[in-house]
Amino acid sequence: MALIKSYRGLSPKWGKDCYFSENATIVGDVTMGDECSVWFNAVVRGDVAPITIGNCTNIQDGSCVHVTHETGPTHIGNYVTIGHNVTVHACTIHDNALIGMGSTLLDGCEVGEGSIVAAGALVLQNTKIPAGEIWGGVPAKYLKPVRPGQTDNAKHYVAYSKFYLSEDEKICVGDGDGGAVGAATGGCTGRDS
Repeated sequence: MALIKSYRGLSPKWGKDCYFSENATIVGDVTMGDECSVWFNAVVRGDVAPITIGNCTNIQDGSCVHVTHETGPTHIGNYVTIGHNVTVHACTIHDNALIGMGSTLLDGCEVGEGSIVAAGALVLQNTKIPAGEIWGGVPAKYLKPVRPGQTDNAKHYVAYSKFYLSEDEKICVGDGDGGAVGAATGGCTGRDS
């Protein structure tokens, strides 16, 4: 079961049909929309400022989403893909963006709608990436425009999460609560899984 933890009286909230892998960690003032997924070893930690995440967004394996003490919330839009081992820190990512594997987004940066941050990129503090652009490198800079359909990855992760949810429901059958909590959190209540 995912680690879902309150911090100073604030507990994570999420919408319908979300999937959280068994060893995902979600802490504090975190609000997610419907059909979001937080994958294996990913951490979403809204302890010292809020994190808001829209619908159908995925945070893939090993990624960390965090905030800056009292001044830096993180806002992530709808249909955003955050690839494996990404660090997202106190910044804004607009709808339909794709954040490539191993990239780092620092405080105050902003990724425009439908933009791509290439794998391994370092987006410096307060950098503004306009809509529909690909940025990459260390530090990240403009590379080229996004092609149509290039950031459509999030819908695939909605489908993948449904497969995982259905597997969890099969495992949870007979655990006494019908698997309701297990389906939401990637594990079964009352079981050591």
